[in-house]
Order: sequence, then C-alpha cells, then structure tokens
Amino acid sequence: MATTRINSVKSTLNLSINYILDPEKTKDGLYTDSYCCALDAAQAAEEFLSVRKRGTGRGNILAQHIRQSFNGYEVTPEQALKLGIELADKLLKGKYQYVIATHVNTNNIHNHIIFNNVSFDNYKSFEYNENRGKKSYDNLRKISDEICKENGLTLIENPQMGKGKCYYEWQQDCLGKSWKSKLRYAIDQTIMESSSFEDFLRNIKTKNIECVYRSDNVIKIKFRMPGQERFSRGKTLGWYYDEPQIRKRIEQYQFIKTGVSGRTTRTKIINTNTEVFQTEKGLLHWAEIENMKETSRLINFLTTHNLQSETELNNTATETYNKRMVLVENLNKMQNKIQQLNDEIKILRTYRKYKPYYDSYKKSDYKKRYEKDNAAELEKYRSIVAELKMYYPNNVLPNLERLERERSELIADVKAMNEEYRKIVNELKEIEYAQQSIREYVKGIDGSRKNGHEL
Repeated sequence: MATTRINSVKSTLNLSINYILDPEKTKDGLYTDSYCCALDAAQAAEEFLSVRKRGTGRGNILAQHIRQSFNGYEVTPEQALKLGIELADKLLKGKYQYVIATHVNTNNIHNHIIFNNVSFDNYKSFEYNENRGKKSYDNLRKISDEICKENGLTLIENPQMGKGKCYYEWQQDCLGKSWKSKLRYAIDQTIMESSSFEDFLRNIKTKNIECVYRSDNVIKIKFRMPGQERFSRGKTLGWYYDEPQIRKRIEQYQFIKTGVSGRTTRTKIINTNTEVFQTEKGLLHWAEIENMKETSRLINFLTTHNLQSETELNNTATETYNKRMVLVENLNKMQNKIQQLNDEIKILRTYRKYKPYYDSYKKSDYKKRYEKDNAAELEKYRSIVAELKMYYPNNVLPNLERLERERSELIADVKAMNEEYRKIVNELKEIEYAQQSIREYVKGIDGSRKNGHEL
C-alpha cells in the first residue's frame, strides 16, 4: 500500500520542479512525465504561470506538491510511474498541468507530482474547485488506496490464516457458516441479479436483508440479517463490499450480459478543440505531439493483437471479460473449499489437543477428583466431540495431515490462479484504454471538421 501527502508550493516553483526532475534521482530522467506542459523545469514553471495569469490573481499558492511513497520495493520504477500518473489523472481530472517524477535513489520508491494550482479548464484554483472543506487529502488518499488495491500491491500470503480478506473477487468465504459469510454470499448473489446500483438496493431487501444507504454519510452503506443485533458496514465485510466496489461489480456483470460497459476509461487523447488550446499555443503544440504519440501507441496495440476493426476489439473485450468471470467462479469454489478445510482442521487440532485429558480421565482411579481438577479441559473436549458429530455423523475422522496437505495444494493453486487473474485484469485495462482512445480520437476528428480545421 502507498502513503500520500500533499503540500503547497508558494515560491521557487522553478526550483521545486527542478528538484523532482533531478537526473540522479530519476535515472537520467527515465522515470519522468508531464501533462499539458514541458518536461523542463524552467519552461514548465513558465507555462504554469501563463495559465495562472488568466485567473483572478488572488492567493499565493503557485502549485501543489504530492508525494506518493510505496512499501520498500513492492513496485518497480516503471509500475510506480504508471500508478503515479493514474493517481494524478484521477485526482486532477485532466484539468491541471502537472509534472511527475519517480525517485529511485532511496530504499523506497516514491513519486513526486507537482501540479498547477490553477486549472486551465476554468482558471480557478485547486482550493476553489476541489478543496473546499479541506477534503483534498482524504480524496487523494482514497484514490491512491483504490489504485493500489486494483493493482494488487498488498496480497495475503496465507489466506487460510484468516487475518484479513484480500480484495480480489475470488477471495471470499461466501459459503461459510458465519453470519458474515452468509451476508457476503447474499450480497454477491444480489449483485449478479441486479442491473444497476438502485436495482441492487431494491433486490437486497427482497432477500429479507435490511440495507441502509446514505450517499452523504461517511458510512455510506450497511447491512443487517435477521437475528443480527447491529448493522454491518460494507467496509467491515471487506473492501469488496463497500459501495464503490458494489457499483463496479454490477457494471462488470452487466457487461457480460449486454456487452456494454458502464465504465469510462481516462486516456491521454486530448481534445484540442476547447478554447484554452486555441489561445495557448504552447499547450496546443504540446497536445498535438501527445496525441500523435497516443495514436502511434493505439496502432501498435491493434497491430500486436492482430485486430483489424473496432468490432474485433469489442469482441476481444467480451471474450476477455468472460475469461475473467469463469476464473472468478472457479476461484470462488476453491476458496470455499479452503474455508471448509480450515474449519475441519481447526476442530481436529482442538480434538487432538484435548483428547489426552479424556483418555487420562477414563484411566483414572479417582475420576471425580480428576474431573474437578480438569473441568475446563474436559468440557472443551465434550463440546468438540459434539461438533465433530455434526461434521462426521459416521464417527470416522479423516486424517489431519492429509487435510493439511490438501489445503496447502489448494492454496498453491489459488496463488497460481491469482497471477492469471492479474494478467487478465491488465489485459482488460489495455483493451478498455484502446476502446476509449478510438472513441475520443474519432470525436476529436469530428470536432476538427466542425470547426473547419485541416486534418
């Protein structure tokens, strides 16, 4: 998981950008990038100030400086830069110039992002647009956490220990015996049956589950099953059951059913038809070069995957989504089996632990005295025996070591399939990016024609 912080830059903008672009920290500038400005400290600062002059001129904040730090060497420099760009794009929504640099000269890889405090979209400050109520830090941390989770930065090495839940779709004990497991299972089923989040809220109540959703609350969604005393927050059930993730999962299932994705992917295709690019020639020149690069990347992607048309690309997206869903279903079954083995192994270990007390009691010549001295242990043994009879009504107990080996093999299989899952997720991101790039590229061409521009 990454940690984040954000600070204001009130002076020496040129020096601040120059610091993060230090060649010694970024492997001679290999791990740097920029958006709507030059990748040069002096020129970027000048372009920041050029946009700033179009604003009100009030306020003394020139830029904002984000630091995003990763855990040790959990990511490669290339991955860190990619994640930093994704963070900047989601936080800034394509409306602010920024320079990003990934520093690799310390024991932990980290990103620096310096962005203009004034938006070139409406020439108003970041404080006015995004930080009223001082919510920018919370929003920054939330976006960074979501990106880290989506990219699998924190994995559970021993899921059988039950010390936490991984955020992958397949790591749920959806068929377990606890009320939390039953609640998760009911939510999972309702998600698959629902066409929208609003539909989900209606459907979950038909399963006799209370659901309270308040979009303006810190705790947005919570659930309660019959017999459950208090409500369970979505986050308490796991990251996968919080409101934003429920919405995403419904969209994913709908794509499988209809072939239409409800998600929009932010690309680097820049719409140069807006007024700011017509008045700021420096921005226009930069945008045209970036659009040429993106077009080249898009053509390369289509050629590499032997895709001849947008229809073929869409068909590939559907096939890949289907692969993902099949994988999720198989992993769900495997995880459920692991959970069942966990329960059996736990009870058999407890049985082994307390059976010697019962054996000694049977052999003792002073049973009443022995039972008095070891009352707790004998009571535990009798309780475990009663529970075992529910699992094994024929009174034949399985071999504990065999169950442990079976569980270890399943966990190894799950870890291998986890890698396959991550590959498919990355493939889907590339495909969705290509789909959105084509749409934006065509839209840009249409806009240029309407404005009378030459192609």
